[in-house]
Amino acid sequence: WHFIGPLQSNKTRLVAEHFDWVHSIDRLKIAQRLNDQRPEGMPALQVCIQVNISGESTKSGVQPAEVAGLAQAISGLGRLKLRGLMAIPERLDHPAKQSEAFAALRAWLEATNLGLSPEKQMDQLSMGMSADLELAVAQGASWLRVGTAIFGHRAG
Repeated sequence: WHFIGPLQSNKTRLVAEHFDWVHSIDRLKIAQRLNDQRPEGMPALQVCIQVNISGESTKSGVQPAEVAGLAQAISGLGRLKLRGLMAIPERLDHPAKQSEAFAALRAWLEATNLGLSPEKQMDQLSMGMSADLELAVAQGASWLRVGTAIFGHRAG
């Protein structure tokens, strides 16, 4: 199971016990709680740091300048395996601009990896949705959110 979305401190135990992946780590406190609450017999919880690459106040995620520090801290937690970065960029009508946002996330992953030991380096990019999945894949996306393509637009 994959968890995507804001994670409150009071929900970390459920996620630590029942999920394989968390794509939306945006605070060290959440990572530490997941690490502490991950049962010893389970494999390491695979995690991605959520980055607010568009700087939108309505979106969760760390600022790009905070990625390296958070990655270093998470890489030292024994029950978590830092796998990559996740972002949901602002929806832009111009494909080249949308592609630039995905390329920026890839560049931050590559730059952050320079400060991590080889066995701790990230290899996953969780980015792109139904409307822009081709652009995300072209920039190296490993994980896509394609709910609208499968289920249609949300009612309401």
